[in-house]
Amino acid sequence: MNFTKSGYLLLIIVAVFVTLITNFGSLINFTKYFTFLSLSVNEYGYLDIRSFEETFFTNNEWWRLISPIFLHFSFAHLVFNCLWIYVLGEKIEKIDGVIIFIILVIFSSLVSNYLQYFWTSNSIFGGLSGVVYGLLGFCMILDMEESNLRYDLPPALYLFMIIWLVLGFLGILELFGFGSIANFAHLGGLFSGIFFAMIYKSAFKTGK
Repeated sequence: MNFTKSGYLLLIIVAVFVTLITNFGSLINFTKYFTFLSLSVNEYGYLDIRSFEETFFTNNEWWRLISPIFLHFSFAHLVFNCLWIYVLGEKIEKIDGVIIFIILVIFSSLVSNYLQYFWTSNSIFGGLSGVVYGLLGFCMILDMEESNLRYDLPPALYLFMIIWLVLGFLGILELFGFGSIANFAHLGGLFSGIFFAMIYKSAFKTGK
């Protein structure tokens, strides 16, 4: 398999691998390398979480701006996100190329992870869902520019995406047992995908 032409498959494989070695985030000795902020377990068994400044500017652990996307805390969480990466990633790579897909993943990771931390001050979160929203936002904007759907995605999917985002902010998803939702990561991912699509279509004139 040529991963240089299958960035979305590589992304899925890494996410599955990290999820397994961290045992869905329960093995802190492994999970601590992927959290947004650096952390450790002190002699009393409690977590010591470093500050943003210490994590990034003192210790230079810049990979943490992206690494939370590989953490997943349940099997359903992992499968749901990987399925969407597979579906959307294949479409974007086929039409726009693997390089655009990788840049979009990195950009949406940075924005969604930072926004989640900025608004919640929580350093332990994870998942590819922010990236999924980034991919969906990207596809939505470019689909709106063409009479024929560029990515062959049903318009109802974009409506569902927005409704799901709103339900998350209203706390309804948690009431139905979906667990803690990284709502600001979803919002950041969506905005990053929309912004990236606007830059992309302006720079490369994607309309056909």
